[in-house]
Amino acid sequence: MRWLLALLCLSVASVSQAAFTETIIRKTPSAVPSPVQPAPGAAQQERLIDKVLVIKSERRLQLISRGEPLKTYRISLGKQPKGAKEREGDKKTPEGLYWLDWRKVSDRYNLAMHISYPNITDAAKARSEGVAAGSMIMIHGTPINEEYPEWYFHTLDWTEGCIAMRNDDMREVWSMVKDGTLIEIRP
Repeated sequence: MRWLLALLCLSVASVSQAAFTETIIRKTPSAVPSPVQPAPGAAQQERLIDKVLVIKSERRLQLISRGEPLKTYRISLGKQPKGAKEREGDKKTPEGLYWLDWRKVSDRYNLAMHISYPNITDAAKARSEGVAAGSMIMIHGTPINEEYPEWYFHTLDWTEGCIAMRNDDMREVWSMVKDGTLIEIRP
């Protein structure tokens, strides 16, 4: 009888894991660009990006494949870069584990990839404090503006809580990272 119960528990765990995976797959639009292909004749096989790692204190975003960093980029953060986002309008960039769950072409910031903030912990904390957690946190490019050229933004923390990159860097990340990719944002 115990082995039957153990088998039943194992089956339920497998089904719940499959449902989670299926949910992520459903969120992935079919029009998402595939990762950058290696140049013809390149010896290295295509490396998929498993994770995006952001280290706020270093203003660094890394693309991780099989536990190893493949590319590193300089980023800009929210106007209040220290500490985790606590509520809407605090101008802080979140900290924690999230998903890059969809993307869009942005009129203001060129390309943009949405971060699934708030997660369950963020939402519960905001609810307990009676404030809105906020939303629409993105990795995005830099405005094209005649008054303030792109280089002006590159060393500033200027966003409302998003993660900003140079437009060339954002195009590269856009092409290499699929929707449904894990993003970890560290202090």
